[in-house]
This record gives sequence, C-alpha cells and structure tokens, in this order.
Amino acid sequence: MTMIPTTSVTLGSSHEEEEVEEELLSLMMDNDVAPPTTTTTTTSSSFTPDQEKQIINDLIHVSGSNAKPGDLFYLLSNRWYMEWLRYTGQDSDENSTVSTVCRPGQIDNHHLVIGGSDSYGDDLELLKTLQEGHDYVLVSQDVWKILYDWYKGGPALPRKMISQGVANKTLLVEVYPLCLQLIDARDDKQYAIRISKKATVRDLYNQVSVLLKLDEEKFRIWDYFNKKKSSVLAVADQDLEDANLQMDQDILVEVEQHLWPSGLGLDSTGNGLALVPVEPARSSITIAGGPTQSNGYSSGYISNFYEGNALGSPLTGAEDGYNLSKMAKGDRGGLSGLQNLGNTCFMNSSIQCLVHTPSLVEYFLHDYSAEINKQNPIGMQGELAIAFGELLRKLWSSGRAPIAPREFKTKLARFAPQFSGYNQHDSHELLAFLLDGLHEDLNRVKFKPYIEIKDATGRPDEEVADECWEIHKARNDSVIVDVCQGQYKSTLVCPVCGKVSVTFDPFMYLSLPLPSTVTRSMTITVFYGDGSALPMPYIVTVPKHGLYKDLFQALGTACCLNSDELLLLAEVYDHGIFRYLVNPLEQLFTIKDEEHIVAYRLPKKQEGFTRLEIVHESKENGVRKRLGTPLVTFIAEAAQKSEDVQNAVQMVLSPLLKVKVCHPSNCIHTSMEDGFASENDIDGLFNAGNSGCRLRNQSVDKMELDQLSNGMDSFILSLTDEKGMHCSSIENDFHFRQDQFMRVILDWSDREYGMYNISFLEDLPVVHKTTTKKIRSEAISLFSCLEAFLKEEPLGPDDMWYCPTCKEHRQATKKLDLWRLPEILVVHLKRFSYSRYLKNKLDTFVNFPTHNLDLRNYVKSNVAARSHTYELYAISNHYGGLGGGHYSAYAKVRDHSEPAHIA
Repeated sequence: MTMIPTTSVTLGSSHEEEEVEEELLSLMMDNDVAPPTTTTTTTSSSFTPDQEKQIINDLIHVSGSNAKPGDLFYLLSNRWYMEWLRYTGQDSDENSTVSTVCRPGQIDNHHLVIGGSDSYGDDLELLKTLQEGHDYVLVSQDVWKILYDWYKGGPALPRKMISQGVANKTLLVEVYPLCLQLIDARDDKQYAIRISKKATVRDLYNQVSVLLKLDEEKFRIWDYFNKKKSSVLAVADQDLEDANLQMDQDILVEVEQHLWPSGLGLDSTGNGLALVPVEPARSSITIAGGPTQSNGYSSGYISNFYEGNALGSPLTGAEDGYNLSKMAKGDRGGLSGLQNLGNTCFMNSSIQCLVHTPSLVEYFLHDYSAEINKQNPIGMQGELAIAFGELLRKLWSSGRAPIAPREFKTKLARFAPQFSGYNQHDSHELLAFLLDGLHEDLNRVKFKPYIEIKDATGRPDEEVADECWEIHKARNDSVIVDVCQGQYKSTLVCPVCGKVSVTFDPFMYLSLPLPSTVTRSMTITVFYGDGSALPMPYIVTVPKHGLYKDLFQALGTACCLNSDELLLLAEVYDHGIFRYLVNPLEQLFTIKDEEHIVAYRLPKKQEGFTRLEIVHESKENGVRKRLGTPLVTFIAEAAQKSEDVQNAVQMVLSPLLKVKVCHPSNCIHTSMEDGFASENDIDGLFNAGNSGCRLRNQSVDKMELDQLSNGMDSFILSLTDEKGMHCSSIENDFHFRQDQFMRVILDWSDREYGMYNISFLEDLPVVHKTTTKKIRSEAISLFSCLEAFLKEEPLGPDDMWYCPTCKEHRQATKKLDLWRLPEILVVHLKRFSYSRYLKNKLDTFVNFPTHNLDLRNYVKSNVAARSHTYELYAISNHYGGLGGGHYSAYAKVRDHSEPAHIA
C-alpha cells in the first residue's frame, strides 16, 4: 500500500464536506492509496501527479454519469488545465513527460472575464468570444473544489446546468446566462441583470424587487425590445426563454401610478395576469384569422392571401413593424431583412432562403391548418410549422423594416437545443433541421403503416425505384416531400464475395464534397528489383478514404507496370523496412503524410524464388550505422552459394554505378540532384501521359556487368535476422538453406563509395509534404463536386456494411446515382473540414451557373417526368473562417412558376 501525507479538505458545508470526503476516501481505497487524515492542511505536494490524475478522473466520471439540472459546473482556464494535464502525464504531446514538467501554479481564470486581472467580486462578466475547449473547460463542482484546494487561485466562475428541449431533453451548462438591460422609467437609470433563461418571470420580479427595493405589487415589467413596449411580463410561471426575451435586450420597469388600469403586474397571490395590449395594438386575431389562444397559436389560417380577403382587424406587430392589412394586391413583399439576435446570422440566412422558395411562399400564405399534424410522435405538434408560417407572413408583408424573429428562435430552441443560446452554428445544419421539422409537422400521414420492403434481386431498377418511392410516400407525405425530396440509387458491393445490394433512398439535399477533400496526393519512390533502372518518385492521386488496392492500381498505372510484374510496398524508417504494405483491403489513412513509402517492382511469378532484402551499413569512427534505402530482389531457391547472393546484390546495385548506363528508350545519367531526377526530368518522363512510360530492360546486360565488375572483390555481406541483432558473415564457401526470405547487410567501404553513387538511395521524399504557406486553390466547377459525390468509394471503417452472404460486416464499395430529382434542389458545399488535430475552411472557388443548371446527364432514370434544368434563386453565404465569420443570404424575389434550386 502506498502511503500519502495527511491532508485536510475544506468543501463548503459540513454535509457537502462529508459526502465528498467519503467519495474521495472510496476513490483512494479503490486505488490502494491510504486516505488522508484531517489533522493538517493540504500542502502543494500532498499527492503525486499520478494520484492527482486518478482522483480527478474518477470524480469526472462520477459527475458525468450523475449530472442533472441545477448542478453547478465551473469554468476553468484551458491554458491552466493543459499545464495540469502535462504535469499529470495526460497531454497528447509525446515529448512531454512528468519528469520534465513543473507543477502548475495557482489557477488563473482572469483572462476569461471582462477586466482581466483587475476584476473582482462574485458577479464577474465573461468575455463574449470565449470558446469551450479553446479558452476554457467545464468541470463539476467536486472537481473544482479539489483543484482549488490543491492549487488555490481563481476567480471562481460557477454556472448551472439546465435542461433544454421538449421531446429530446438535452443537458447543457448555461455558460452565458440571459443578460437584460433594465431601465427604470422613473429616472431612466439602467441596470444590468444576469439571470438564467430557464428562470421564471416571478424570479425576475424577485430580483428586480431586491435591486430597486420595491414591493412586487407596486411595479410592472415591460418587454421593451427595440425600445418599444411589446407586452407586460405577467405570466408568473413562464420561463424567460418562453417569454421571448433575448440576450442584451431592454426591459422597462414602471412603478404603480393612479393612472394604471386595475389588475396590472403580479398580484399578491402570485397569479399571472392577462397580457396587456399596448399601442400600436396587437391584433385580437392571429394570421389564421381566428381568436388568439393562450398558448400563442390559433385554430385556422388566412386563405386566398393574394385575393385580399378582409380581416377582422389589422394584423400588426409593434416589435417587428409589419402590417399585413396594408398590403394590397400587387404590393411587392419579401423585401424585409431579419434582425440579428446575437450570432443568429446562420439562422437568418437559412430562413431567407426558405421564405423565398416560391412553392413554400404559396403554401404558407394560404390555409394549411388542415395539414398540421399534432399526433406525429417525432414531430413538434405543429408548433415549428406555425412559427415558421407566421414569420414568413411577416417577411412577405409590405415594407422593408427588419423583422426580429424572437418567437421563432424560442420555438427553435425548445425543439432543437443545439441551436439555443448565442453561439455560431452551421447554416446548413439549421436548414436541414428546418426542412425535416417542417415535414414532420406537416406530414399528411397521421398513422404511418408498416410496409415490408421486397428484395430487389433480379427486378428492373425502374420497378424497384417506383415501389420504394410509393412506400416512402405512404409514410411521408407533405409539402416538403412534394417539392424538396428526390431519390437516389445506392449500390453496395462486397469486396469478398462480390454480393451486390441495390437500394433506392430519398434525399432532401445534396451535400457535395470539394474534390480536394475526397482525394489525397501521395509520393511513392519505385525501385527496380532487377536493377534495370534508377529509383524514381511518382506522385499519384488516390481516394482519401480509399484502400491499399487503390494505391496499388494508381501507382501501377503511373509507372507502367507490366502484366507479369507486381509492386511490393513498404514503409522505410531509420534506413530499414519497418513494415510491408500487402493487404489490399487495408485503409489508406494508416499511411501518414510524414512517412517514407517505397515500392519494389518484382516479378509476379515468385514460386521457386527467395526474396532477398539488402540493408546498407557503414562504419564511421568505429561505430556502425545504417544508411540509404533497403533494396529488395529475388534469387532462385536452387541457388544456395554465396556467389549467387553476390551476383544478386551486384545486379540490383548496377544502376548506381558511377558510369553512364543507357537503355533503349531513355538514357539516364547518374548526375542527379539530391539523389533523384530533377523536377523537370520527372515531369517530362512521368507526367506527360503515356509518352512518359519508360521501356525497361528486362535484365541488365551481363557482358556489361562483367566488364564493370572485372577484377572486383566480393561485397562484404552478412546474413542477419529480422531485427538485425544476429549476424553471420557470408564467406566464399558459404551455403545457405532454402527459405522464402533472406536479409543481408551490405558493408559500405571506400571501395563501394568509389564505385556507386549512394545518393540515389538517400533523401527519400515523404508521402506528402505539407506547407504552411496558404495557396488559393484553382477554381472548380459545381459539376466536378457532383462527380466527386457520385464517385464509387469504399465505406469508412466506422460505416461497415453487413453482407448477407458472408454473414459479416464488410468494408464494401458504395456508388450513388441520382434517380429522381425534386422541384427544389438544395445543394450544400462541404467547405468545413474537420480532423483530429485541425479544423479548417476550404476556400476553393466553385463555379456554378445562375441560369440553366442542366443535370440531365447525371440522372439515371429514363422517366422524364420533370425537367432537370434549374434556376438559382437563393444562396446562403459564409464569409471568414472557423474562428470567426458571418453568414448572409442572397434571394431573388420572383414569380412562383419557375423551377429553382438552392445552393
């Protein structure tokens, strides 16, 4: 058992202290660590780094599994946390070790708050631009208490965990509580109030009551968004989020006057009172033309909007500045912008694209109440569709005053908690959610039937595709399906048994990769196992998520591999072969850009031959060291004498002789830059199509070799094992046993250096040389992105397909084809690239037509029921990078009869 110094842990209240001490005791006993007594104070060296790591990691595990709303979490400087990880040996940097890293100093969170090191107090305001994982990490209350007890410092930045969402509850830490600017109507004095968005209106009244020293019955609070009185906050149990209050907006406090109507504010019993109409008045009806309900929704919808049906009263919104009653027939709507509510540009740009979609405009401006599906268990009881419809009507009223989509954002946060708060998000993710959510809310199928899908084997594609579409429509039938959904053909092929599976699936949008994101260039150096030519590097392009067989094929084509030859690939590390790359189904991502990969051209027929691997060594200052690149060749198994090995080594080294060696197709000199042909030579030989393929001698001229080696002493060779640990000299009378593999060490003396140019074996290029200089990529076309999307490629290791024939999961190849195109085609360009260590935005320019996008050549179906030509009418644009940027939208206000697509 390991003994540790005594310690005392102060953890707030005695009850909390006992609980945490008991938990800490359990953790220490589980790890065979003697628990501390409580007789002395903790010192800076009470625990070893390993003990600190174990205690904190166990606390993190416990707090993560038991998290619930109301739990306290603390912001912790990511800079300090990374120092602690390095100290406890948890940093990913392999060069960092516990023995070389000092213990962190005090916790320092000052750079997270406004005012920095000059800030103090319990109500510190965070900087607005903080990012989790970059600026801070979140730790549980127990973890914070332990770390603070060990390291001191601060300031403490506690935040509560809240529950977001309706159907799918999501727990998240409210890092940025709601900040409201309170204005006292008596003297216009302003106060900043920070309160949770999940707090109630009563909680807000309580806080204002304490701040202004007023009785709750003596004042009322107005929603004062955009400095306009919208409504009195009077529903006591309503969440502030449901009350549509936004970050940094104004609220107005009015103290009781004799001019007040009776019953305003919250009464002494705490009951919520009715919503107070203000000037300019809200309508007593909604966009449906029916009476307003207490939940903010209505029973019916206005019809024949363009025919100008009269409404009972003007439909206005004081906060938004819209007035549908003023819009006469012929007025041009759709010219209003959307107000940014705090990093909501991603939402606004997607909304603008949708509300300028002709089919959706026509649909939501008419009566769609009968299609609201409140029974759909995976829908949102129609609330999202109603909120979107109301917002669309506001945007299509006359005028150009910007609209504040507060109600819509509130509904969005309820049903999609990932979009709550005020962080930036991906516009396409929001658009995808809206299309899917609107479909579920407007699905005409109230009860989805179960329909078994038949096997497609042996049947025509047209028959199977129509059957799958009818099955899909039997369960999914909405305006979104009518205009936004298409169908593609998916073909899977098992790489082992060849089983082919064909399915026809619906799609809502096309997420197109940029070609640079689906391929990678690799530099491989090819060596000739028969010594017929110098080694040459080739640059090939392969699928980024491809297999070794893709590399074998691309490299074989590049070097004009003969039908009776094969390529043996290997990774070279520290002048030796680290591994052979032989499994054609292995993933290409296992080959890193910084590695050195070589390929040996060898005869395909290898029966009766022994593979000979030649490793190079030399002796400098009495120390032996490896050099160059290993060579691989074959010798006949029947040859068992040392001279056979000598001849094989001499043959494979022959291209390195310091003489001019000519071949029928090319004459290569040994004076090459950096051990390889110059860039111009390589381009001329290998990047000029078929004309760059060299015709090789199948064997080096024996007479020429005899002349060059006449009078030469034998090479100093040693037979060694796989690890190079045991060596035995190969003498003239040496006989070796037959085997499939043999490794020898070639000792380079002054004689070898004088005869051969070893520079050809040095300075291997890496697979891919990265550069820090950012070069703007050449422009590509939208069609090339579509072709990259439709290109056959293997499935990823995390997306294996279960082969019904093999009865196992296989890494099948997948090919997509467009089969049925929708009326509205949504195209998403995948510009954001994510990897384990890097997040990046691709700035490749993509050319796309604004008129007559013709996709007929990409549609495999022979049924020409719908035009495959599209007009661009809306686009959501992102400016900047991942660290900071802005979304905007371009939309065309147009007739509703033309085909269109969104990019």
